[in-house]
Amino acid sequence: MLLDLTREQILAFRRRVSALDERLPRGARSLRRAAWVGLQDSVPRAALHSINARVEGAHPASWEDPSLVQVWGPRFCTYVVPAQDRALFTLGRLPDDPGVRARYEEIAARLHAYLDGRAMADAEPARALGVNSNLFRYAAPTGTVLIRWEGARAPTIWTVPRPDVDPLAARRELARRYLHVFGSATPASFATWAGIGPIEADAAFDGLKRSLTPVRTPIGEAWILTRDEPLLRADSGPAAAARLLPSGDTYYLLQGADRELLILDPQRRSELWTSRVWPGAVLVTGEIVGTWRRAQAKVTVQPWRRLSRAARDAVESEAARLPVPGVEGQISVGWDD
Repeated sequence: MLLDLTREQILAFRRRVSALDERLPRGARSLRRAAWVGLQDSVPRAALHSINARVEGAHPASWEDPSLVQVWGPRFCTYVVPAQDRALFTLGRLPDDPGVRARYEEIAARLHAYLDGRAMADAEPARALGVNSNLFRYAAPTGTVLIRWEGARAPTIWTVPRPDVDPLAARRELARRYLHVFGSATPASFATWAGIGPIEADAAFDGLKRSLTPVRTPIGEAWILTRDEPLLRADSGPAAAARLLPSGDTYYLLQGADRELLILDPQRRSELWTSRVWPGAVLVTGEIVGTWRRAQAKVTVQPWRRLSRAARDAVESEAARLPVPGVEGQISVGWDD
C-alpha cells in the first residue's frame, strides 16, 4: 500500500532537512549539512547566498572555508561541495559505459600530465593541448580535478589524487542524499538532477531498494527514504519569516512536474524558471512569493502578491544580511510591485 503525501508535507520536510526554517549554528559541521547535495555556484557566489540562507554568521569568505571545495559537479555545473564528500559529486557521476569512461579518464590523464602539480587558468592547458577548455569538465567525474571560479575570470584548475571510493558506491550515496533533501523522488528525477544516464540512475536506486518506501504524491508515484517517513508525517513547525534563495538554490533546482508541486501557478513558474539566468526566489513563511535580483548593493524584489508590512520587513532584514564580496555598506531594497 502506497503512503500518501500531501504537497504541504513534502515542502515542509524539504525546508526542515535543508535548514530553511531555522538556520544552523556557525561551523564546519553546519556547512557540510548545508551542502549535503552540493550548492550550485554557476551564478557567481550563489553558493555563498545558499549558505547564508541556512547557516548563522555567514560572511563573504564562507564559501572558501577549508571544509568546502569547488568542483564541476552535477550537470557539469560549478558546485561548492563538502571536501570530504568530493567523491560523491565526481566519481558518483562517472558513466558505466566503458568507452565513455575511458574518454573521461584520458582527458583527466592528459590534463594531469600537463599541469604537473601546478594550478592555472584553464585557458593555458587548453591552448597547449589544442582543445576547448570546456573539455576539461569531462575530467571532473574522475574525481581528480578541483577548480576555483571567481565569476568574472576563467576558472583556475588543478589536479588531486583520485578518491579511493567505488564509483557505484559513490553514486548510491549521492542518490541517498538526493532522496533525503528532495523529499519524494524518482530515478528519472535523480538522473536529470545529477546529469547522469537513466541506466546509472536506475542502478543507484536498485541498490537502495531495501531502504526505500513507495509513496503517492500530487504529481505521481515516487520514493522516499524509509527513515524519513516519521519526519514527513510529523507536524510542521513554524516556517522562517523570510529567506532569499539565490539563482539555482537547491530548494527550487527542479525540473518537469516537480516544479508544479513547488509553484502552483504556471505563469509564476515561467517567471522563476526563465529561459536565461534564473532570478533568486523569495521564500516567505514557507511559500515562494516572488523573485529577486541584485546589482551591487541594490536588491530588487518582485512580489507575486501583496505582502504585509511584517513580511516586507522580514525580506528587507534578509537582504541586509546578505554577504556580498566587494560590496561595502548597507544593502538597499527596491520593491517592483
